[in-house]
Amino acid sequence: MWPPDLAMIEHEARLQTRLAAALAPKRTRVLIVEDDLVSAKVLSALMQRLGYDVISAFDGHEGWQLFNAEPTRLIVSDWMMPGTDGLSLCRKVRDRPGIPYTYFILLTANRTTPENYALATDAGVDDFLTKPIDREALQMRLRVAERILQFTAEIRQLKELIPICVYCRKVRDEQDYWEQVETYIQKETGSRFSHGACPECCEKEIAQLESDSAGPK
Repeated sequence: MWPPDLAMIEHEARLQTRLAAALAPKRTRVLIVEDDLVSAKVLSALMQRLGYDVISAFDGHEGWQLFNAEPTRLIVSDWMMPGTDGLSLCRKVRDRPGIPYTYFILLTANRTTPENYALATDAGVDDFLTKPIDREALQMRLRVAERILQFTAEIRQLKELIPICVYCRKVRDEQDYWEQVETYIQKETGSRFSHGACPECCEKEIAQLESDSAGPK
């Protein structure tokens, strides 16, 4: 028998490794911003056990630099940090143009007031976790985040791919049936719409009603 070709065996092993990595489900990347070293390590370990790829920053300034260079879809950040705190970081993330939506979870203390929660929500924070972090609570929040991010990705895809008539603004579905935009989106995503009139249409309708009421002269 011919002796085994070690170079060929190593080459095939590398190919198998690359193939397994390509077929493996992609892990969501999360940016953790926490200035307390112990808390950062605990949170990072929890996130990794739950199947996330973790990037860590130890203050808001570093967190913003990492995010701005390579945006992530999920951020877990402490609120109270020197320099750029959690709210300031969230505002920067929301003002960053040209990126998909980022889900922002803020770490808070037990003594956080309702007024502060309202302030954080106004800044663009999506959800809150109370320190010390509870594993079950963290897992539940992350499951909600994943659903929201999937939903926003579907909406973004619909925006990019919807075939819409330039004249009547109706949408064509897979069976070449033309229907209203709101009907199409409700069927595809389950979303519902509230209805109102924009100022321009309102003025046109009022003018038309006044004209009809006046009658022929």
